[in-house]
Amino acid sequence: MTAAELAEAYQACARITRDEARNFYYGIRLLAPPRRAALCALYALARRIDDIGDGDLPAPEKLRALDELRADLRDLDRATDPVLVAVRDASRRYPVPLIAFDELVDGVEMDVRGRRYDTFEELVVYCRCVAGTVGRLCLGVFASRPDARAADYADRLGIALQQTNILRDIREDLGNGRVYLPRRDLDAFGVELVLDEHGALVDKDGGLAALIVASAHRAQRWYEEGLRLLPLLDRRSAACTAAMAGIYRRLLEHIEHRPQAVFDRRLSLSGWQKARVATSALIRRGA
Repeated sequence: MTAAELAEAYQACARITRDEARNFYYGIRLLAPPRRAALCALYALARRIDDIGDGDLPAPEKLRALDELRADLRDLDRATDPVLVAVRDASRRYPVPLIAFDELVDGVEMDVRGRRYDTFEELVVYCRCVAGTVGRLCLGVFASRPDARAADYADRLGIALQQTNILRDIREDLGNGRVYLPRRDLDAFGVELVLDEHGALVDKDGGLAALIVASAHRAQRWYEEGLRLLPLLDRRSAACTAAMAGIYRRLLEHIEHRPQAVFDRRLSLSGWQKARVATSALIRRGA
């Protein structure tokens, strides 16, 4: 492969990331160009895996597509697809744990099979597959000092972000036949997830709002543990991580303070709010 073809592969990944990573891109662009390009490649592949799970194909065809992608990952040396080519090059430049993509596929398969979760511990396994993996992949690209705890911190931070996603998307997920809130949590708060005739979540006695607040408190503890990663990273990597985590944590704070906001819409921060979080992360880390 020529240098021009490789550059085109990375540019394709950058376009995907810029267009699709509404929250992550604010942090990714704080990295130096070589690491930014590598992280865009990893994101583009993770996005492709997610899109298979969220697409319109029948479940058997989704599972077949995921199996094919697993095979592609095992044979990256023969890849010609631009995203896979960029991932291959990134993995040669940085210590990227490519096995994490297999775990991500495992998590997406759980979605395709319609798995639900009885306990929070079971949900953590899912979150580790679909989001902890992303944290560990990012860590492979970041500049960091050796520390045996780093991968665990990155994993926990990804799990915190996924818990935020779950709370933000309760209504949307339910409309798509998916429920991530653990059954025991629902039972403990007397919640039956139901949509009204307008497609909004029903909460007659406040149990759902209380459950969301309690779940947000729990997610905050995962952020606190995961953010212990920051002192282990160089300034730009720390700024990138702080920006990405900060956007999701700010969103979680909004949900925690007003849980009813997720009942009838998909809550998000505005562009200027995200930019402010990213700028603050950059200034605090002196990057």
